[in-house]
Amino acid sequence: MKYGSIKALCLVVLTFVAIVSTMSTYGDERTVDLTSIVLEDFGGVTTHEWNDGRHPRKFEYSWTMEASKFATKSKDENGQEVSFPVVQYVETWPIALVGYNREGKDIKSLGIHGRFDRRGFNWLDLFPIGVDGSPFEIPMPGRVRYMDMWAWGSNLDYLVEAYVRDYQGVVHIIRMGSLAYTGWRNLRAHIPSHISQAKRVLPNLAQLRFIKFRIWTQPSEQVNNFYIYFKHFKVLTDVFESTFDGDELADPDLLPQLWANGGTN
Repeated sequence: MKYGSIKALCLVVLTFVAIVSTMSTYGDERTVDLTSIVLEDFGGVTTHEWNDGRHPRKFEYSWTMEASKFATKSKDENGQEVSFPVVQYVETWPIALVGYNREGKDIKSLGIHGRFDRRGFNWLDLFPIGVDGSPFEIPMPGRVRYMDMWAWGSNLDYLVEAYVRDYQGVVHIIRMGSLAYTGWRNLRAHIPSHISQAKRVLPNLAQLRFIKFRIWTQPSEQVNNFYIYFKHFKVLTDVFESTFDGDELADPDLLPQLWANGGTN
């Protein structure tokens, strides 16, 4: 009995220490200010704006695609070479999101027309590029809990993944879901807790950056001609940040302004 009591006491002490450690480590990770922010509506605009809870954000980028080596190349009716996939904005939308009445509204979704010469683990990458034409990684506001997107599927056995980069440069692959259904559906994914979005040192916030979406075809599925549509990519994120005396000195957006005219004569 005496040995069992000692074991029980040790277990209680260890549990208490673990709870205290968890609460004191990277304090802002345990917050409650969850906000839904649309990162991309896929409506055809190149200027993207949102507020991350502290500052308004504005980015200039557009979307482009690349595909694996068996992507089809053919000629159109005028003899011009056409390389797949083809990506463009189309006047279509999910009724569950927008509704039936679109009078006076210019509503578009991003459409993908793809073809491959053979079946297999083919892939298509959809990613943003900046005004200079180089890949652009979208800063994801706050500490992201979930991300979701509307996608139209034609019951093809394809898989959609999202690639994000953490503050240490490590790329993580988030499975958004399968396109093996008909019509529009909301694909939603949870960001695993092992993907760090906070640091011990200031600034505590360590934002993720969105790299791209990847679509995989499965070897048993047809790939000779298909269409996919995307709309309304958003995140559910925690934008709370603790305030303290001198917190502006830990703001990476404000710091360059404070030092712009600094120095001594």
